[in-house]
Amino acid sequence: MTGNQTLRRAFLGGAASVMLVAGGALAPANAAIEEIIVTAQKRAQNLQDVPISISTLNGDELEDIFMAGEDILALAARIPSFYAESSNGRVAPRFYIRGLGNTDFDLAASQPVSMYIDEVVMESVVLKSTPLFDVQQVEVLRGPQGSLFGRNTSAGIIKFATNRPSQETELVVNSSVGTFGSTTIQAAANMPLTSSISGRISVHKQDRDDWIDNSFTGEQNATGGFRESAARAQLLWEPSEATSVLLNVHSRELEGTAAIFRANILGPNGLTKYFDRDVVAFDEGANNPQAYDGFGYSLRYEHEFDGGVEMTYIGAREETDGFSRGDIDGGNLVDSYAPYFIPFPSDTQDGIDELEQTTHEIRLAQGSNDNINWQVGAYHFDSEFQITTNPFFVAASTLTHTNTAWALFGQMTFNVDDDFTLAGGLRYTDEEKGLTVQASPIPQAPVNISDEQVSWDFSVDWAYTENTNLYARASSGYRGPSIQGRDVAFFGSPSTAKGETNVSLEAGSKSDLFNDRARLNMALYRYAVDDLQVSAVGGVDNLIQLVNVDKVEGYGFEADAEFMLSDYFTISVGYSYNHTEISDKSLRVGTCGTGQCTVTDPVDILGAIVDGNPLPQAPEQIFNLVADFNRPVYGDHEFFMTADLSYQGDTNLFLYEAREFSVDGQYELGFKTGFAKDDGSWEIAFFGRNITDEENIKGAIDFNNNTGFVNDPRVIGLSISGRY
Repeated sequence: MTGNQTLRRAFLGGAASVMLVAGGALAPANAAIEEIIVTAQKRAQNLQDVPISISTLNGDELEDIFMAGEDILALAARIPSFYAESSNGRVAPRFYIRGLGNTDFDLAASQPVSMYIDEVVMESVVLKSTPLFDVQQVEVLRGPQGSLFGRNTSAGIIKFATNRPSQETELVVNSSVGTFGSTTIQAAANMPLTSSISGRISVHKQDRDDWIDNSFTGEQNATGGFRESAARAQLLWEPSEATSVLLNVHSRELEGTAAIFRANILGPNGLTKYFDRDVVAFDEGANNPQAYDGFGYSLRYEHEFDGGVEMTYIGAREETDGFSRGDIDGGNLVDSYAPYFIPFPSDTQDGIDELEQTTHEIRLAQGSNDNINWQVGAYHFDSEFQITTNPFFVAASTLTHTNTAWALFGQMTFNVDDDFTLAGGLRYTDEEKGLTVQASPIPQAPVNISDEQVSWDFSVDWAYTENTNLYARASSGYRGPSIQGRDVAFFGSPSTAKGETNVSLEAGSKSDLFNDRARLNMALYRYAVDDLQVSAVGGVDNLIQLVNVDKVEGYGFEADAEFMLSDYFTISVGYSYNHTEISDKSLRVGTCGTGQCTVTDPVDILGAIVDGNPLPQAPEQIFNLVADFNRPVYGDHEFFMTADLSYQGDTNLFLYEAREFSVDGQYELGFKTGFAKDDGSWEIAFFGRNITDEENIKGAIDFNNNTGFVNDPRVIGLSISGRY
């Protein structure tokens, strides 16, 4: 039995043991697990009453994960069925739910997992990297969200709600310092300005020093660092109990290092002898710099009419621009540090110029009727941006992408009786995309595509007992058609893919147990995706092309559990098993272009036969655990200790299978321990992230040599926070 198999069994056995211990050890007490309110159906509801598989994290949990300077990628494998990775550093994260995602690294790529902040979609992959701070709650909605959210949610949604202004006067400061010069400072000031107007200002800053040496140039601490800052100002006007107006203005600045590509570190048995976390040997790429700026604002208007009908309008605009540059082959041809084969040097810079996204949504909802709740609405989306790609061996190319979409939607919930609820919704979406080439090595004609779709969902919820709900849900999701223009920079032509559709079936249970001292939510699901969009990269021609997979099928299981084992000790456990399988006997994809990988798929003259393969970057299992101990000491003070573990199961990195591009189980451990005032007014703690300094493979590049990139190193530090 391998070490990873032993670890995996230990994790699963530990989860089962926790459930058994909880069943016998939880004793009645005054304390109870806190109720969780979610807005998955665009209205506030108890998590246990929503017939959707959902996981949540609160703002404090998010701050603990990010205190070492990490970004949204740190959420990977910390939520059942949710994964994230990026080949573009701190911008352009790629999300996966139940194995469905998009490995396309083009800045115009779409994803089947949508991201929302304060109910505003972050459609661009760069907008998805918006810094997260002063957050109230994170919700991960698994499965298609066809009626209320619509296009590009065919796999699910990750949804963030920030803290809103209130009539309380409050100042919150959280800070941390750690190894590699890692620092994080977050502050928020909330204040009433009048009896009906309140404001909140939030700021965020994360830094890390350069810590990786470049052996080719002889530079010490040449790369690896970053400087990121962001701010948000909100103004809330509540002229009456029935009306509120919220203005949100925010900005972001990032300067630092893009992804650290490392030459030939991937071998048949994992990382090779050429891997050294502290050293690279870049001869190009200017040490892989990255810089982005962003600005946005939104206006939210809510009014409740006589009779209980509520109107909500949300209008928003997001802007961003910047670039990333990288030594893509991860090394050089002559340095003594790099005695391995690199067929050709590759240095590329990509950037977005003047991205402008505008969204409008208006909806009416009736929520006061005991038997029927309904909502209807309309939505409009418009974006335009330019992408400039510079391969340096030929003049740069510049492409303009446009995207407009509009939708009409409605949903109704009918309470048959006190125990039985039916719900259903429909959404009609019309979408157009365009690509115009301003500059390229060879002339290119404009490309225009369009599509229209109806997506839907239907659910049944049954209060089986006073503390357990059973539900079943059928839903469909839709991802709009896509245009991939990156190959234009390399003497190729744009490629397109038609829209994909996902039909999903889900059944689950949600239970509050042991006098509300335990919560256990579980779901089984199965889905079938037609025309899944994937990006095929590589082959002897080194092409980057969008293709549609005929069909992909998936099934699995998810569980979220929380146990208050005593008044001082709480354990949260999450687990998912996700099986994905490509079903397309005619699909062929290119393999590593220079033949340096050991392909295990059948191969014919057209490429690797991937029928039957799992989807790329789709961990078969995810396991996460958080143990939280908190006990009063010295009167009104408390000692606390929190430990967390995230585990990512076997993962294939590409559409085809090769020994070098398959990852066995990987894990990370973290902790935080310290003292605090029991009213939350101050806290001081010692923390560690990736405390065993695991060297985990996060992704690869296969068109040149076996280049890979890995996770962040161990960071140990001190955090101090105060609330006044």
